[in-house]
Amino acid sequence: MATMVEKTGKTVEEAINEALEELGVTSEEVIIEVIDEGVPGGVLGIGRRPARVRVSIDEEVLHPSPASDEAPAYYGDDEYTDEPESAEEAETTAYVAAILSGIGIHGKISSFREGDTLHIDISGHDVGAAIGHHGETLDAIQYLATLVANKQSENRLRVSVDIGGYRRRRESTLVSMAERAAEKVVRSGRAFKMDPMNPAERRIVHTALQDYPGVTTFSEGEEPERRIVITPSDV
Repeated sequence: MATMVEKTGKTVEEAINEALEELGVTSEEVIIEVIDEGVPGGVLGIGRRPARVRVSIDEEVLHPSPASDEAPAYYGDDEYTDEPESAEEAETTAYVAAILSGIGIHGKISSFREGDTLHIDISGHDVGAAIGHHGETLDAIQYLATLVANKQSENRLRVSVDIGGYRRRRESTLVSMAERAAEKVVRSGRAFKMDPMNPAERRIVHTALQDYPGVTTFSEGEEPERRIVITPSDV
């Protein structure tokens, strides 16, 4: 199977979708490089230039590197060996381990507290099933883990669950997409509607563009089709 392709399309999004279809992967499993955003052209398409992208499979997503040996916690076929600092951390991490084991994912868990946030990081092979489309499965696991953590916590405890660094990569991709879209809005003076996103992803985009000169953002539509609209700030 090819690991990298270049595609063209009328828009960047169209070119990316063509590349994903050829590679047979989702957007969470690739690294996207926009080579040329293209030019739409005028009357009769005069001056049109297609958008061009380079999309390569992210091997760290498909085959994550093994976690370090520093105090790992194992799930799946291995014994759970970590020594959590609190009852909340112990129960929550064990709960996440049980979910992963139940869906046949095996690997390592590391966890640490940072203020009122419990971070749970997961690594292993074939973890895509625990991420889901645009992180939907991962968000569900995080939500359930938050409920478990706060059963025993007197103060509200936030839980952040990440798998193979997915959230960091996804946030970087969203910020990049948002900034390119904002630049297009400033150049064209026309509003731009982004693809539907979940609330967490929309929050990332709103935050990324809140100080971007010349644009404002708002959300429209109903879940799960709710999306962000970027408009010129003088509209």
